This record gives sequence, C-alpha cells and structure tokens, in this order.
Amino acid sequence: MKVAILQPGYLPWLGFFDQLARVDTFVLYDDVQFTRRDWRSRNRIKTPGVGEGWQWLSVPVKNRGNYHSLIHEIEVDYEQNWVRKHLGAIKAHYGKAPFFKTYFGELEALLEARPARLVDLDVSITRRCAEWLGIATPMVFSSTLTATGESTARLVAICRELGATSYLSGNAAQDYLDESLFAAVGISVEWQNYVHPTYQQQGGDFLPFMCILDLLLNCGPESLGMLRK
Repeated sequence: MKVAILQPGYLPWLGFFDQLARVDTFVLYDDVQFTRRDWRSRNRIKTPGVGEGWQWLSVPVKNRGNYHSLIHEIEVDYEQNWVRKHLGAIKAHYGKAPFFKTYFGELEALLEARPARLVDLDVSITRRCAEWLGIATPMVFSSTLTATGESTARLVAICRELGATSYLSGNAAQDYLDESLFAAVGISVEWQNYVHPTYQQQGGDFLPFMCILDLLLNCGPESLGMLRK
C-alpha cells in the first residue's frame, strides 16, 4: 500500500501526476497553511520563444486577513476577470496544438463554474486532468482524516491511518523529512527521482516544468506514456 501526500495546486506540473499515477492512495494536503504566490494558486504555460518563453497563470484570492489561513479556507476572488484572461491566454498559445479542441471545452466549463474555494477549483481541474490521463488513483483530503502531529510526524500519522506500507515523496523533501519516524513504524520511504520527459511543444525550443496542460494539449492520449517515459 503506497501513499503520496501533496498540497493541491492550480494546473499542477507533470511530477504531481507522476506521483498520483504511482501510488494506491493520494492525499491532498489541504489543511496546512496557505502560502501566497505559490503553486496553490498559479502555474506556468508555454509561450512563443520571446523573453523567458513562458507566462504565469495566477488565480487571485481574497487576501485580507488570511495570512494564517489553511488551504481549504481560501476563497477565490472573482471580482478580477481572471477566468477570461486565463482562457484567452491558453487559447492564444495552444489554439494550434494537436489536442486543443479535445480538452479546451471541458477546461473552460470547469473554470466558468467558479467554485468559491481555491481548493475546489484546484481539485476539480486535477481530477479531470487525471481522467484525461487515464489515472484512477483514489484521492482523499487530509482535512477529512483524524491524523494529527507536526511536520514528518503528521505525514507518518496519515500513512498509518491509511494502512500504508510505503510513502512516495518528492526529492525536495530530502532536506527536512525525518525518515527515521517512518522506519520506526515499518513504513518505507521511496524518493520520486522524477526525470522530466521531452516532447513536441508549441512555440520554439522545448521548455520543461510547465503545467499539465502543456503535455495534454500537445500529446493527447499519449500523455500518460510520455509522463512515465
């Protein structure tokens, strides 16, 4: 029983979905503190080779008084017309991509649904992208679990509650994850060691670490195989 635990994000990158595809249960870590200007509310799309060759798609949130709020408490700010801007940018830069018409209509419907909470927006898109990729891993919210603790201890508690025998972690956690706490309860730690694939993109030379739409709109049904390549 392998588990991964990651904070939800807006249009996550390929490595997020690689973890989702490699585990038996995926935990959306939604009851930790929200961080501004982070992957929870923004991601990148590829643009023609001018300047850096990419641009941010950022979801504005209601900031006042939420500096210590948890992710699942954050509300989206729809007073700014960001939905139209995001859809316009995606259409402008991916309109000629091979599988643009396959996915854009459903993506547009998800954004136009305008869920109140950021976590609902993020997860609705994540679930649909997982379906497009052919990934059926069950997802659960950490806020629905009883596990308590801080830092690594909380991750261990979540894994134990779910009956995990193995925990899959991104390599960035190597600086702070206490593997001894997992070992003490018989749970092994596996590091993701994700190697980003190269595929045909729109707009100039290949640029890695874009959001999942870049892969889907360019590779369509071959996306999962490319993700794992």
